[in-house]
Formats: sequence, C-alpha cells, structure tokens
Amino acid sequence: MRRRTPRPTRTRKLTSTVLAAAAALGLGIALAAPVPQPARAEPAAAAATDYCRGQCSDILPPGATGNATLADILANRVLGTHPEHSADQLGPYGDLASGYPTLTDDKLNSFFNDSSFGVPADQVASVTKPRDDVTITRDKKTGVPHIQGTTREGTEYGAGYAAAQDRLWLMDLFRHVGRGELTPFAGGAPANQGLEQDFFRQAPYTEEDYQAQIDYILAHGGERGRQALADAQAYVDGINAYAKKSKDGRYFPGEYVLTGHIDAITNAGDIQPFKLTDLIALASVVGALFGNGGGGEVEGALSMLAAQQKYGLAEGTKVWESFRERNDPEAVLTVRDGSFPYAGKPAAPKGTALPDSGSVTPEQLVHDREGGAATKARTQVKAPKPALEPLRGIYDDGVLPRDLFSRKKGMSNALVVSGKYTESGHPVAVFGPQAGYFAPQLLMLQEIQGPGISARGASFAGVGMYVQLGRGQDYAWSATTSAQDITDTYAVELCSPDGSAPSKDSTYYRFRGDCVPMDKLERRNAWKPTLADSTAAGSYRMQVYRTKYGLVTHRATVGGKPVAYTMLRSTYRHEADSIIGFQMLNDPGYVTDAKSFQSAAQHINYTFNWFYADSRQTGYYNSGLNPVRAADVDSSLPVKAETAYEWRDFDPKDNTAAATPPAEHPQSIDQDYYISWNNKLAKDYGAAGFGNGSVHRGNLLDDRVRALVRKGGVTRSALTRAMAEAAVTDLRGEDVLPELLKVVRSKPIDDPQLATVVTQLDSWQSAGSQRHETSAGSHTYGHADAVRVMDAWWPLLVEAEFKSGLGDGLYDALRTNLSVDESPSAGHGPTGSHAGSSFQYGWWSYVDKDLRTVLGEDVKGPLARPYCGGGQLTACRDALLTSLKTAVGKTAAQVYPGDDNCSAGDQWCADAIIQRPVGGLTHDKISWQNRPTFQQVVEFPAHR
Repeated sequence: MRRRTPRPTRTRKLTSTVLAAAAALGLGIALAAPVPQPARAEPAAAAATDYCRGQCSDILPPGATGNATLADILANRVLGTHPEHSADQLGPYGDLASGYPTLTDDKLNSFFNDSSFGVPADQVASVTKPRDDVTITRDKKTGVPHIQGTTREGTEYGAGYAAAQDRLWLMDLFRHVGRGELTPFAGGAPANQGLEQDFFRQAPYTEEDYQAQIDYILAHGGERGRQALADAQAYVDGINAYAKKSKDGRYFPGEYVLTGHIDAITNAGDIQPFKLTDLIALASVVGALFGNGGGGEVEGALSMLAAQQKYGLAEGTKVWESFRERNDPEAVLTVRDGSFPYAGKPAAPKGTALPDSGSVTPEQLVHDREGGAATKARTQVKAPKPALEPLRGIYDDGVLPRDLFSRKKGMSNALVVSGKYTESGHPVAVFGPQAGYFAPQLLMLQEIQGPGISARGASFAGVGMYVQLGRGQDYAWSATTSAQDITDTYAVELCSPDGSAPSKDSTYYRFRGDCVPMDKLERRNAWKPTLADSTAAGSYRMQVYRTKYGLVTHRATVGGKPVAYTMLRSTYRHEADSIIGFQMLNDPGYVTDAKSFQSAAQHINYTFNWFYADSRQTGYYNSGLNPVRAADVDSSLPVKAETAYEWRDFDPKDNTAAATPPAEHPQSIDQDYYISWNNKLAKDYGAAGFGNGSVHRGNLLDDRVRALVRKGGVTRSALTRAMAEAAVTDLRGEDVLPELLKVVRSKPIDDPQLATVVTQLDSWQSAGSQRHETSAGSHTYGHADAVRVMDAWWPLLVEAEFKSGLGDGLYDALRTNLSVDESPSAGHGPTGSHAGSSFQYGWWSYVDKDLRTVLGEDVKGPLARPYCGGGQLTACRDALLTSLKTAVGKTAAQVYPGDDNCSAGDQWCADAIIQRPVGGLTHDKISWQNRPTFQQVVEFPAHR
C-alpha cells in the first residue's frame, strides 16, 4: 500500500470537533471520546528548586501526546486534524533549519521549550490525581506531564500512569518486539516479519531468562537495585491502572481496534496487563538500538580473506588493516588528552579463527513458513463500520521499519563548552540523542519530582521510571552512542555425542573439553489479517541455538573442522542492569558535581558517551560493560572457543566476566570543549567498526566549536548555531570536495560542460556545502544543481577510484563492512529513508586519504597503497572526470527516483524528514536536519 502524504497539520483543540466528525463518519460517541484530562480545583504541586533560572530548554517532536483514539485517527486521516499536543513541537523543531542564522539567546524558545521545573499557575492545563500521593500536571503549551509525588511509590506510579497516557500503544508494541512476538500482535506484514526476526536473533530469551535478570539485580544490585525494582513495579502498576481505565472508558488508543485486539462495537477484547519482565524485554530493545557495540567479526574475516587472496597473506593483512582504521591518527577525538588503550590490534594475535574460503553459511533462523509467511497474499476483512474504510491497510507496510535492528546505528551529538570560554563564565551545552523520527516518538518528555528523584527530560517509553537524558536541579546530562566493542565472535568446535565425525549442522559443541548440547530457543508466531494489516493468515517458527559462548550466527569450517560462529555480547542477560545508573542520575543527593556524575555513569552497561554540565564544571565519561579479553586476542576477528581465549573470569551461567575498571574508560573533566557525533572517543581506544578516520561527521562539529572557543564569549545561541549549521551541511562537500577539485583541476578542463559543473561544485563548497532551502518553505535548495551532482557522483567516483585496484571481490567485501554513502536521500537510518541522520557511515575517509596521497600531501595513517589511477595523478584525474561526466548525465528523477511520499526528481522531498507512523497519526514533512531528535540547550547560572 502506498503511504498517504500527510495533510497540513491542524490541531484538534475542542472535543466537539472530533465528536462532530465522528458523528458524521458514523462512529459511536464512546469510540470518539478523547483521552480525558480530569480537572481539579487544587493547584499544581510546588516545583523543586530550579537553579537554571530560565536558561534550560528542550524539544522533542512531534509532540507530547502519543495516544490517539479511533476517532482521532480517523479525523487525522480524513480531515487532517491532530489531537492536542501531538504535533505542536514539530513546527518549532523544523523551523530551526532556516531560523538558526539569526538566532539569539532571547529567541531560543521560539525553537525550543522552556524546560524549567514545574508549571506556572496560569499555564496549568490540567491536574490528574491517579492516586492520593501523586499528581500529574500538564502545561498549556506542550502538554508535557509534570509528575509530583509525596511518596516514592506514588511518584513512580504516576510516572507509569503518565507514560500510558502518552505512549500506551507504543509501549505495547515494543514489548512485543522485545519478546519476538510482533507479528501476532501487530500483523504479519513482511516488514513486521523481518523486524521481529532481526531482533530475535540478537536477543532471544525465555520467560525464565527475563525473570533471571530481575533476580540478578536483586541479588547483586544492593539497596539501590532493590529500590529500582520497587520503582519499576510501581511504574508497571501505573501503566496497568491507566490501561484498564482507558479500556473501560473506551478512550484507549484506536490502534487496538484496527489490529483486532478490541471490538469497535462491543468493546470486547483486552489490553494485556504489563508485568515486570516486560520491562526487561523493553530494555533489550533500547540496548539493541542504541547501547550495543562490536560484532561483525565474521564479515570482517571475509573481507580479510578477500584481501589476502588479492595481495597475499602479509600485504593483504596490511591492506585490510588500513581500511579497518581502528586507531587512525587523523580521526577527530572527543577526549583529546591521554591514552585509553582498548580493543587494539595485538602485535602477534593469538587464537584467531578465520574460516576456510567458501565455507561460511548464515545460520537459518526461520522455519516452517505457512500461509501468509510463504506468499504475498492479502485478505481483506470487513470493517467494523463503513466509516473506518479510510484506515484500511495502514499497516500493510509494517508498523516499524523492516531494518530497524539490522542497520548499523551510531547516532546523537553533543557540544559542550567550558565556562572559561563562555560569555557568562558558566558552561554551555547543546546535546541530545538522534533516536530517529517516529510518530509517536520512541522517547517521551516528562518531569519527575519525588523523594530521591528530581529531573526533567526524555525517557524511552515503557522504561521511563527515571529520566534517562535531561536535567536535574543544577546539572544536565546527555549521551551519544559510543558503540565500543563489547561483542565478540567465537568459533565453537562442533562435535557428536556418539564420538563420530560431526557435520556443520551439528547441535552439539565442545565446551572446556566436554561435548554438550546447544540450547534451542524458539518462537512460533501466527497472525490473522486485520483492518490495518491485510497480510493473509500465516505462521512460522523462529529458532536460535544458544551456546555458553553465545548465539549461533554462522556455520563454517576452520582448518577443515566444522565450527559454529557465535556472538557473545557482554550485556546479554543483563539488559536492565543499567537501571541503577539511571536512578543515580535522577538523585539530587547523588549527583553534585562532575565526579559524582561520572560515578553514576559507571553503573550503566550500555555503550554510551555521557556528557555533563553545571554552573561550574563540564565532564565526560564513556560507559559500557567492556570485557577484559585474553592477552593478544584480536577482537576484530573470530577467535577460537577455548579456555585460553575466553574473557577473563568468564562464567557462562549468568554471562559474567571481568570488566575493564572505570579508570580505563575514556573520561575527562573540564576539557576546553567536548564534541561527539559518534566519532572516535580517545587515543588508542579502538573503533569497533570500519571507516573511523580522517573525515567523519564529528569534524563538522569540531571545526565549528574549536573556532568558537578560540574566539571566546560563547553563548547558548552561538553554540546552537554551530550545531544547526553542521546539521544542514554535506560532509562530503565540506571535507572531501576540496581534494576532489584539486585533482580534477590539476590540469585545465577541456570539456565545457564539465568545466561548468566543476565551477558549480566549487561555488557550492565555497558557500558552505549546505543542503538548505533558498528561503523558509521554498522547498528548493540553494546550489541545487551542485547538490544533485554530488549525490550522483559520489558512488560513481568511489567505484572509479577503488574498484579496479581492489578487484571485484575485495571491493564488494569492504562495501559489506562499510557502506559507500549515507546521504540524506538514501534509504538508511533508524527509520529508513527520510530519517535525518546522515553521513555517519561512508567511504569519505578512504577517498580523502587516497586523494591526498595521490596529490603528494602528508597523510598520517594512509591506506596501504594508492588506488585512484594506480597512484598516478593524471590517471586519477581522468577516472574522476569520467565518473563526473556520467553523474552529470543523470537526471533529477534518476538521482531522486521518488517513493510513496515524494515525486521523482523532488530533491527537497527526497531529503525531507518524515515522522514514521508507528501509531495511526501522520504528520507533515520538515526540511532535512542532521541533529538530535530530543535536544537540550542549557546554561546553569547557579548551583546548590
């Protein structure tokens, strides 16, 4: 089904609007009822002391309201209206792309929310009291919940209740994703099938496994662990209380009707109550999306074999290492002082288990496909009422992107400047996570005030017992994905219990000398067609084998012997351990300065870069459960599953091992400035993936912030402008095009057409290499022809520069390790196309180093050999110009072929950000920006 282009946003402010629409469309009044906001006479509870004094701001599009009744959804699809506060943060967020050049401090809240604690009396929209010891106050402007509890249990109950008010459908959806049960819940669309398969192979668990993780926190988390689980239980109780109340009152999210869980006429059906183990499943989703790192060693081994086959063992290994760029000396760093050795290349690796050529086969995940799982058949079901026909098939393309878990992630940015270089003398920070664009958003804004908790910010829906990214009374914090290597691949020797020769398909393996069986984890999922998803009834079985060395991902032979390659992640079976660290971050009695902040972050096992700012200090700490590996093991490649090569103190019972001590994690306090855009963390801290070299999108931030610091007098608006300018800049144009122009202009260009195009590219680069509208709302880029040519040329020039030298086999293998391009219009990112996040993964560093080598310039950490034109400038120039000629011949419709949301040739639309509908509501497109989804701008003038 083609996705409908959203209508212009019209916010539904009056209940009568939707009631009238529902009546006209033939719906009953009960199904049309909006989510009620019980009004009470008592004023909102007093806010905690706020030391930001109006200088803290935040934003999270599209809006706070994430639930929509059936009538709301129908009105949105037919009339273009939106429930109140479901879209009111999208406009200000989108406007920054054109408004940033003239931004001043006094205009910041035209593009952000005032994130002060509490709600002024004249701004109170509603006060809900789900029980006597907690109130939920919502403000008129944004509808954000401000939760105030007089007891700890009541506070967390209120947080759960507010989360269900804003994100009930989303939370329910993601707990089923976490459990590998998306298709039975949301429908059998191929995208749903693919997504649940990708996730199940990464984090398959039994119900006993989920409970064991709760028991582990109780046994090892001390008093804080016990308190965290009590908080989580109260949070779950709050969710369930709202779910029951909304179901009984018939103002529950309309998606439950559309997916067949509740009858639109009789109200028969259920919203399955949440339980504590559901939060473990939800936490596993968050960890898989944003807090994981490493893996891919089998793919790395295959490209190394291709390099060795091309160049021989020694030279091939050298070539592979130069593309691997695990410790590139030209890479932009977050921490610029000191050395933090981790996951580097051993001088003499031991235990490496490369596969025999041609022997690798992926492990089969899906079995026994039947019905709609084996065909593309669709079945139309009768709509409960004719008025619901406009909602038919809204989930035929899936409720979430097919590749949400299969694509590489590496998102979020941070800019933090020490008070030594600011106008006020206090630190300034602009930071937040790039969590994709969904409707409703995966994150939700909230303020939580209660005994031992005082914070406002964003939390992932369903695990929002605490604010995960936000501000406290006199400090703020945020994170970016660091993705250091916490996942290894082991080559597990296969065996037969009867002693006979094993095959590659054996389900027995050797563990410390014994031949033992693999555990088989299964899900049998079945679905039926619904109004929302017409995929024909079907079923299949997912199967993952688990060993004490992790989950089986591939089969192969090593030295002629059959092995299973397994993936062992240090955080597997510890998906929720980080709850203690988040609890500490929300505790004003714990976090008092940068050092105590770092201590809190040490209790988070997700791989994140954590940033901190108060009125006096800035700070940084890299979290993650970094395993201590055996000496001389190369973590970039598969290793033998033998005792000598296990993680130190490895105990497979709970998947525990020795972790690197906090002092060995990159960290810093009061560096002149910090930037992060998922770049290299620190010197000698090995990059987990390919391509982290001389050109990285982190350079877009570093160059701008360094210039601001050099000048001094940095303000909130100045730092925001730096972020916003980087957000509309094409990395290739700013940092690689200068070398490309040097090469093609090394001799006069005889072809008039190419000479004109080169001039256009030069003009675009001189103007800032931006993908930016000529004026707000024009939907036309300045230097549009140059942008189009760059988009068309990049993949062609990479192929022209490298393919002949590398050969087809190695070139293709390296492209598997690292995609060539990640332009805004490409179908990548956490929400597929139209995802905003761009220029994270690509061959820009390879092109940059290679061209500088050909030009005879100094290159630190060069590629092992030159490629463009075999190292000859004239030949390189000819190859680039030939590829440019091909690019120039491509029409706009060929470069931007169009999709369900955009016409072919529409350059602005191809780049545009779309809030991916997870629920029933759609939203307007906004101009491309490469910036955090949730973002804070903070400057604390005072401290406790």
